[in-house]
Amino acid sequence: MDLPSPLPGLALAPAALALPLIVLSRRRPAVRETWSVLASVLQTALVLAMLPAVRDGARLVWAPASLAPGVPLALRADALGVFFATVASALWVLTTIYSIGYTRALDERAQTRYFGAFALCLFSTVGLALAENLLTFFLFYELLTVATYPLVIHKQTHAAVLAGRLYLAYTLTGGAALLGAVAWTYALAGRLDFAPGGILGGAAAPPAALWALFVLFALGFGVKAAVVPLHTWLPVAMIAPTPVSALLHAVAVVKAGVFGFLRLVGFVFGPGLLDDLGAATALAALGGATILLGSLAALAQDDLKRLLAFSTVSQLSYILLGAALGTPEAFTGGVLHMATHAVLKITLFFCAGAIYVTAHLERVSQLDGIGRRMPLTMAAFAVAAFMLAGLPPGAAFVSKWRLLVGAAEAGAWIAVGVFLVSTLLNVAYFAPIVLRAFAGGGGPRVAMAEARPAVLVPLLITAAAGVVLGLQPEAGHLLGLARAVTADVMGAP
Repeated sequence: MDLPSPLPGLALAPAALALPLIVLSRRRPAVRETWSVLASVLQTALVLAMLPAVRDGARLVWAPASLAPGVPLALRADALGVFFATVASALWVLTTIYSIGYTRALDERAQTRYFGAFALCLFSTVGLALAENLLTFFLFYELLTVATYPLVIHKQTHAAVLAGRLYLAYTLTGGAALLGAVAWTYALAGRLDFAPGGILGGAAAPPAALWALFVLFALGFGVKAAVVPLHTWLPVAMIAPTPVSALLHAVAVVKAGVFGFLRLVGFVFGPGLLDDLGAATALAALGGATILLGSLAALAQDDLKRLLAFSTVSQLSYILLGAALGTPEAFTGGVLHMATHAVLKITLFFCAGAIYVTAHLERVSQLDGIGRRMPLTMAAFAVAAFMLAGLPPGAAFVSKWRLLVGAAEAGAWIAVGVFLVSTLLNVAYFAPIVLRAFAGGGGPRVAMAEARPAVLVPLLITAAAGVVLGLQPEAGHLLGLARAVTADVMGAP
């Protein structure tokens, strides 16, 4: 049931208002940072205010204008949109606090631009999360590309500029493919709204046309989702400051890509049509290959952030594979993995940043003994790493278990094998880091301690959140929302 409400529009207001206030406060760093924190807290509160109605089965709609004839600029808070917006907003609060500690510790340049771009990124992310139709989604999706670019090139070194160009080359090309797919969808279906079960099921289109449309969407979403072979921009973008890497991997850009795939499978094509075309099998194969290749690439990395980047390449495709399998448990697991991966991966990047600001170390081979000098940081890293690998009772175990059960229910034994092999590979590339940290040799010769509280506390909170979500999956209503998404799409309880 659709209910008119200003709440979806109001959820965009904090980030939108924060941007000019941050710029105006550029000569007063404490005030500038206060606007950032207040905006993130207020945005989270507004998103959470939509939860009760969405849990009761309502969809809150706000449509202030038209983008094209018959296509409104509209936001709609449904279960999937509120799920993503909740994760992004809550983690923005912690990322903002962490960023304040990080940028002050390193005396980063252009901090006003940094925090302003962060606000614009979260404005874009919540906008695409709550988009009611494909054209509104595309608007915010491309705005996110533009907003992230200043963060990727933040250091303004030659390498950073080259990374930014590669990022734009990939994401803008993907955006062009997505725009073509949106226009073609309207031509075939006569509508662009996200409808549970899909809007293309009744379209009078030959299979070849639908396949071509699917390929365009896969290109449009696949770049940001970092599916192989469209992933190469992501490790290169690790040249950005660590909080930006955390934003790219856990909160905004790559999650926007997999979120787009969930909208595609559940609300544009629909699981039934994808299965009839054979496109679900192709998507499952793409996801499975990316899971394994990303994990294998992570094994070969010595740079810690690049290792985490390839881990993200692998972990994101759990969501694709879950959506493609077509069973309620797998779809629920895929949706839930958006949150569990976000919480755990942001912890790992926060830990990498804490090591860098305290000890200026970036390579795994340099981390011998670091756990004895930064025990809280490395304990959080170890907990998050093994939980992300899927070991119980961590948050990712909850989502990966559902993915495994869903794959078994579908009789997709290759997918079961992919999930199990990936778990072993996850342990294989995370365990050496932990062993080096706590059992390695003398390590760095400089005296070290834990990072300042603004850097340390957020990573401890996210690590603890990973444990809580593993022991109490219903915490924060995320599992309930994931089930509600599946019920919308598949009519499953």
